[in-house]
Order: sequence, then C-alpha cells, then structure tokens
Amino acid sequence: MVKKEKIEPDKLLEPIRPIYPFKSHFVDVHGYRYHYIEEGKGPHTIVLVHGNPTWSFMFRYLIAELSKDYHVIAVDHLGCGLSDKPQDYHYRLEDHIDNLETLLLGKNLEKITLVLHEWGGPIAMGFAVRHSRRIEGLAIMNSFAFAMCKFSPWRILPFRIPFLDDKLVREMNLLLAFALHFGLVNPLPPMVKLGYRLPYGTYEDRVGILGFVRDVPLGPEDASYEALLEVEHGLWRFRDHPVTIMWGMRDKLYNRNYLKCWTEHYPAASVLELSDAGHYLQEDDPDAVLAHLRTFMKKVVNKED
Repeated sequence: MVKKEKIEPDKLLEPIRPIYPFKSHFVDVHGYRYHYIEEGKGPHTIVLVHGNPTWSFMFRYLIAELSKDYHVIAVDHLGCGLSDKPQDYHYRLEDHIDNLETLLLGKNLEKITLVLHEWGGPIAMGFAVRHSRRIEGLAIMNSFAFAMCKFSPWRILPFRIPFLDDKLVREMNLLLAFALHFGLVNPLPPMVKLGYRLPYGTYEDRVGILGFVRDVPLGPEDASYEALLEVEHGLWRFRDHPVTIMWGMRDKLYNRNYLKCWTEHYPAASVLELSDAGHYLQEDDPDAVLAHLRTFMKKVVNKED
C-alpha cells in the first residue's frame, strides 16, 4: 500500500471554501496538531463537539450564524477532520476528553455552552464533569453519554468484527458511506457530501474513524467503559443548568431510548423533536436547529447576566 503525501489544510479545503470559509487554528496535544475553528467574540463561548465519522464541517452553518453574536469554537478530534491522524494512537474516550481539555483550558474559558452530537456526547460531557464551574449551558443533539442504559447502536456491530473491521472501515470506507446514507432523511448536495468525505480520502486518513468504532464501550470488558461510567455518574451536576435537547426523530443509528435516557437525566430540559430529521439533524433541518439554539442561548445569557 502506497502512502500518499499529506495535503495541507488550505489546499485540501479549496473545493469546499464556499461553504466552509473559516480560518484553521491548531493547538499542540502530545506532539500532534489538534485542529479547531474559532469565530466571533464575546464573554459567552459556544463549543461545538462532533462525533464519528464527521468533523467540524458538520457545524458550518451554526458556526457562521452563531458567531455573529457569540464566541464559537468547533473542534476536530485527533484522527478526524483536519487534525493529525497518528497511526499508532490509542483513540480512547479519555484521550479525546484530555485533548478537548487541553484546548479549552489553554484559552481559560469560563462561560461555556457545549453543543454535542453523537460521540461528542461523552467527550464534551467528560470535559464538563471535570470542569463543571466553567459550564453554563448544554445543548444536546442525537448522542449518548451513558454506560448504564442497556442498548447499543447495533447497526455498527459488523464494523467491530476483528480483522473485518479494518477492511470495512479503512480499506473500503464503508462506515462513512453508511453514515451518510442512513444518517439523513434528505440527500446531501454534492459539495456537502464532498465536505464530509474530504478529510478521509485514504486508508491512513481513516484510522481515527476505526479507532472510535473499536472504542464503543458496550460492556465492562471494553477499554473505555469505566471512563464512560465516570462521565455518566457526573451528569447530575448539570440538572440546575440550562439544558436543551434537539433530536432527529428519524434517526436510524440512535433510537429513542437514547433520547429517553437524556430526558431522565435532565427532566427540566426543553426538548425539540424534529419529526422529519435523522441522525444528522443539523443537515435535515438546519433552520429549526439554529432558531432553537438562538432561543436557548438567550436563556443561558439572561440567567448568567
């Protein structure tokens, strides 16, 4: 297998600059480049945390609009997007939490509202549990942060079969194709579909995607199960915070049991159920998601100020 030369972000992004026009920033985490977008100004920071197999591109519309009124940061987890993709990295939940922590503590942010999607749930909430005094609001999209809820994203289980997983995820890139097919109700425009695929063009580029799949904590024998359990045990800390839940009700990847677990943890949360949106609700109904977030942020700011 021939290893292709690494393409720098500015050149890689040329085909999607019309819809992802943001300046790239990097911070060093353990000797690797961790990519993030930083737009807008103000005392209140919105941190957008993606899942797998996506990257900060999924939040492009929210970044552009919310940064008009707030300081907005969107990260790419190590192994994802424009961040480095080391081939011998562990890609464990705790590692991803540590990396997010390095960025946000390095900026000494105090008034943070987390917007989390999918794997961004346990990663963002892992940071929140460690630094609860810095958190002022939670906006939860189709995601998880639980070890005790007895269900699993069963559709990904074939991608966890030893030896076959590498072939399906890295050689054939089937997980990304699967996500873009089953995760949406409405087909993506060609440039948007290209944007999701752009950072994952080679076998080496897809190492982080496989790392996430292998790290899904389905039981106590899995490496990140204890870390996920620790996150879940800390969720109670935010019951008195402003919390909202936005859910694509036609999600074929994360069923309504996940939504139920979130509402059980945060019974006072406002809930937006989008009946015609799937896993990637911000693509299927972007205007509804944006409008709801704007209303929620006014509640957050008014409570603090």
